[in-house]
Formats: sequence, C-alpha cells, structure tokens
Amino acid sequence: MKTDGHVALVTGAGSGLGRETARALAAAGAQVVCLDCNRDACEETAREIGGSVAVCDIADAAGAEAAFAAASETGGSPRIVVSCAGIDTPGRIVGKDGVAASLDEFATVVTTNLIGTYNILRLAAAGMKRLEPLETGERGVIVNTASVVAFEGQIGHTAYAASKAGIAGMTLPAARELARSGIRVVTIAPGLFETPMIHRIPEDIRQTLGENVPFPSRLGQPAEFALLVSHIVENVMLNGEVVRLDGAIRLPPI
Repeated sequence: MKTDGHVALVTGAGSGLGRETARALAAAGAQVVCLDCNRDACEETAREIGGSVAVCDIADAAGAEAAFAAASETGGSPRIVVSCAGIDTPGRIVGKDGVAASLDEFATVVTTNLIGTYNILRLAAAGMKRLEPLETGERGVIVNTASVVAFEGQIGHTAYAASKAGIAGMTLPAARELARSGIRVVTIAPGLFETPMIHRIPEDIRQTLGENVPFPSRLGQPAEFALLVSHIVENVMLNGEVVRLDGAIRLPPI
C-alpha cells in the first residue's frame, strides 16, 4: 500500500517511537491523526507535521471509539494504524522485604499495553472492513509494537514481558482472521531504543546497554523504527509476522 493520500492513526504519537512514526508517515504523504493521552505532547507533534489530534486512554473503549469517529470525519477511516503507546512499571514479584508485588500495578501495565493495543486493533479493523479495497486487494494495515522483552523477559519486568508477549501472540491469529478482508497485521518487537522509557535509566547504564548490542553497538533510534513501519505499510507480503528490530541483541536475565 502506498502511504501517500491515506489517513493514518498513530498511538503514542506524543513522544518516542510514536512521534517519529507520525513524522515519517506524514512525510510520505499520509494524513496523520496523532493519538496520545498527553494532550500537550500530542498537539506538539500534530503542529509539527500538520496532523490532527485525538486524546484518549487507549484502553478506554468509549474514548478510543470517539477518537476513531473523529479521525474518520477528517478524511475517512484510517487505512494505516500504528500502535506505539505503552508503559512499564518495573517491580519484582516478591520484593527484598518479602512483600508480594502489587496486583494493581501488574494489571495497569497489562491493561494499557495489551488490552489497549487490542482495543485499537478491533476498532481499526472494524473501520477498515467498511472501506473499498485498493488495487492490491488491501483495505488496510495495522502495525503493533511488542518488545524483545516478550521473548527474553528480564527480572523485574514480569508485567511488561507478559503484556508484550500477548501482543506478539495475537499477531498471527489476528492476521489470519482479517486476511479475508484484505487487512494485514504485523508486529514490531524493538530492542533497546532511545525513548523516554529508557531515558529513566542513568546515562552511564544506557551507554553500557548500547555497547552490548552486537551491531550496531548503540541504542536504536526512533527513526529506524519508523523506517520499518514505512516499509511494512508498503510491502503487501508482510503479514502475520513479529519482526525483531534489535541489532541481534538477546537480553540477559538482568
């Protein structure tokens, strides 16, 4: 599918991977709807790229439905939907004090990352099914974001690993179900990238993490994530796949 001339919706567009993806899609000619729970950050991205704004919690059914309805009014149902929004709340299952982890904290991460991604997926697919197919037979493409932590979860990241493994796991069945409607589903599993999440880590540790990447021996750049999104959109044969974007790193336990 050519990006030019189509409506694209990007979640997490206020920062990091989402902001860079919104930039790349806009530069390729898409009419981009920037969705984020942070209005100020979302509006900043939208102003920069000439896009529109939708503010909601991705795990909120009514809020996301309203966001898709607003997006449809600006240029029709999005044919390109990229889910980048996500959170991480590190914590051990049992702390050093012997106290069990907070169930609410686990549920919050899973709700935002997994249920939120599914919420966007279901609404995107419903809107795409109503569109006329393009000359390629496609009606749309949905790109989700997992993580290499889904496969090599580190100590203290049980909730994040579980949520991202869920996103990876629903990729193939979603792609198989939606294939009859010409809707593709692909997931990117990024490694260690320069995002606000990783910037919570002290700089010296970030540098060490980057050096541990086999090649290139550095942290990934959001523009490199966006480049893969752009390729997925335009390559009709990419479907039902979880693509690692990680410089060949395999994470240690901690």
